[in-house]
Amino acid sequence: MRRTLLAGCAVAAVVVIALTTGGGGGTRTASASTKGTDPTVQKDADIFQIEQIEQKWHEATSHHDLNLMMSLWAPGAVFNIGTATYTGKAQIRNFFAKTNPAFSPENHWESDTPSYKIKVTVNGDKGTLYFECHYIDPKTAKVVKVVGVNHQVQKINGKWLIVDSAGANAVLSP
Repeated sequence: MRRTLLAGCAVAAVVVIALTTGGGGGTRTASASTKGTDPTVQKDADIFQIEQIEQKWHEATSHHDLNLMMSLWAPGAVFNIGTATYTGKAQIRNFFAKTNPAFSPENHWESDTPSYKIKVTVNGDKGTLYFECHYIDPKTAKVVKVVGVNHQVQKINGKWLIVDSAGANAVLSP
């Protein structure tokens, strides 16, 4: 329900932008396209885009898609998990490819997050994103692993990316 509402807000943001900028084609700068846009609509659109990181993250782990996973990270991103720190996309990619059990060839887990456990903040072109990864073995229908992750995100060249991330304990209650 929340995702549907946010999707509707994102569509509304596009309509508002089109109406306030003349609607037609042509090239516009980012500042020109958002001129006159209600700040609330822009914030809702940013929240929707940040939440897409969570959806793509789980799609990437469910399908062992390293390229999709890496598309979520800024070039100089830092990922702290356990006692290890991975800096830059090459090290982070190597972690997912060789260490993260969700990407292991023998594990064919489905990955998801209960929507009520997604937390997003936005402050200009920076924000935060918390979600949990519930990994489910479809053969047994059992949850095999639950982990949490706190991300610092930033809008870079018009796209929200993870710039700093840390593994976290999963929240057991809503």
